[in-house]
Amino acid sequence: MTQSLVDLHDVELAALAAAGGRREFGELVRRHGSAVRGLLRRMGAQPSLADDIAQDAFIQAFERCAEFRGEGTFAAWVKRIAARLYIKRVAREARYVAETGTEDAAPATDHAGRVDLDEALKGLSEPERLCVSLCHGAGMAHPEIATALNLPLGTVKSHVKRGLDKLRARLQPQAGQPLGSAQHVG
Repeated sequence: MTQSLVDLHDVELAALAAAGGRREFGELVRRHGSAVRGLLRRMGAQPSLADDIAQDAFIQAFERCAEFRGEGTFAAWVKRIAARLYIKRVAREARYVAETGTEDAAPATDHAGRVDLDEALKGLSEPERLCVSLCHGAGMAHPEIATALNLPLGTVKSHVKRGLDKLRARLQPQAGQPLGSAQHVG
């Protein structure tokens, strides 16, 4: 009696993948690939970079699949791997820009099909966007983010709070919405 891959829980698939099951790991990638890429785009990665980092994250996850114990969700585990890879990439590029004194022009963005949250995240400063995305998108704790970004814990907490406050203000219903659903933010 063989069970279909879609019927297996992520923990079961991860255990089979840890034993070398490529098909089982492929099912995990199918289930969670778009969520990982979405997190990376919300953190500020352009679509092609998000795809590259997501692929690298899943390669690392496959190589380290035996480390996944099912204490949290597989999606959260692989998102943390992806977030750390993105942070390393951003830091490496920042060092390059600082060393060469050049910076690329701001990339063009395609707004078609984006949800309001994506637009609101773009309005945050880069540190706020990273901290909010890592905290609420990747499920990382404030101390973990502070270590990953090499920032003081208080600074991370401030970035998360300010970022969330800005997001709430931007995502609130506008005037003309039902009574009590909008607040004035000044």
